[in-house]
Amino acid sequence: MSTRGELRRRGEEMRLKLFGEQPAPLGTLGDEAVYGAIWCRPGLALEDRMLCTLAALAAVQRLPQLARYIGAALDLGLTPRAVTEVIIQIGIYAGFSASEEALEVAKGVLGRRNIAMPTDAPSNETLDALSFRGRELLQKLHGARGTQGYADPGNAVTGALYPLAIQYGYGAIWYRPGLEVRQRALVAVAAFTALKLDQVRKFGQSALNVGLSRTEVIEAIVQTAPYSGFAPALNALGALSEALG
Repeated sequence: MSTRGELRRRGEEMRLKLFGEQPAPLGTLGDEAVYGAIWCRPGLALEDRMLCTLAALAAVQRLPQLARYIGAALDLGLTPRAVTEVIIQIGIYAGFSASEEALEVAKGVLGRRNIAMPTDAPSNETLDALSFRGRELLQKLHGARGTQGYADPGNAVTGALYPLAIQYGYGAIWYRPGLEVRQRALVAVAAFTALKLDQVRKFGQSALNVGLSRTEVIEAIVQTAPYSGFAPALNALGALSEALG
């Protein structure tokens, strides 16, 4: 078991790796509790921890911190496309207005580094094509759970909105370049945790179907704790404890 001194030492090393000689806002507490006890945990690659961090910060609109971590993400080797794709994906969960504000932050960080924002060519795919592809991914992710609850195709009330989620969430956003499906599953788990949404239970289980391990799902949730709260992370872990136990 690590001592507090060991956590502080490892945490300081991690903080310097991420941010260089920038001031440490929380001092030794941050080195110990955030960068030592959380960022240095085994079980999830450093780049994946960064994806989860960006997802949580963008989802709950901690925009000054998001700018700081976008810079660290680029220094770690994440591409501008990967960073912006995290921000676009959280729009499904937190609202596209949240994505727009977070993308403005990303634009500022990239601009200061003379890096152009990634751009997209207009898609000519039909809505039917998006629906078909979205349902294919939905089945791959969720299996039988993909047609239960609000996702029940016979539910006339949720059917007023859910087909759009299939088209533009599963069919469009999850297929965009820049992130692998397993990475998008991490983004979803982290964002649902940060937003305190019940969907974390569904996506936490489904993440196992696209290449993530039980440990990686748990660590994706743990990684959000310093950014959107330990209580939401514990609630998410509690919701998944039976399925992943």
